[in-house]
Amino acid sequence: MSVKKNIEKLRNFVFEKEKAGRAFVKRICPTVPQNNIAVFLLNKFTTPEELKEMLVPLQNGEDLGLISDAGCPGIADPGADLVALAHQHRVSVVPLVGPSSILLGLMASGLNGQSFAFNGYLPIDNVARKKAIKKFEKISAELNQTQLFIETPYRNNALLEQLCKSLHPQTRLSVACDITLPTEYIRTQSVADWQSNKEDLHRRPAIFSFLAS
Repeated sequence: MSVKKNIEKLRNFVFEKEKAGRAFVKRICPTVPQNNIAVFLLNKFTTPEELKEMLVPLQNGEDLGLISDAGCPGIADPGADLVALAHQHRVSVVPLVGPSSILLGLMASGLNGQSFAFNGYLPIDNVARKKAIKKFEKISAELNQTQLFIETPYRNNALLEQLCKSLHPQTRLSVACDITLPTEYIRTQSVADWQSNKEDLHRRPAIFSFLAS
């Protein structure tokens, strides 16, 4: 069954931001009556008590849709807490088919897709971030394992700058930006090449990955 048909059946939704979530539902399924849907908000401000309240429709035999504000639900996403709670209460969890920027970025990188690790966000502090980059580069070299990261879009250029300063010049670094959009930009090259040929990534959703030799 298509994502559209699944959404059409739902009357309970979990969003990170209500406005963005409602806009998505309206765009995908304009026939769904907006005034008849119940909305729960799940973000960094959600309390454990509020999280438990989201299970009420499920315990009443109704379905509940979890929609991420960006990216993929449950992957570097607060939705993972709700999914974990659902499993604890023996509630069936059904993932729907959809694009994942993490896998699309890996697919287009040309790096090792047999062994890879998604590490989410690196530390914001420069010293801690440099230490983390060095640690993951060592792991990458030892295991021949691609290391993947994401960053808040307005800090993309700072991360790319630090990757270029911290990684070995021959380490292959890939940036997949604006995936599936008309402005899509995907490039994999050595760190040495990145140092002399950077792209402006400011406020553009991006996946960073590297493979050390």
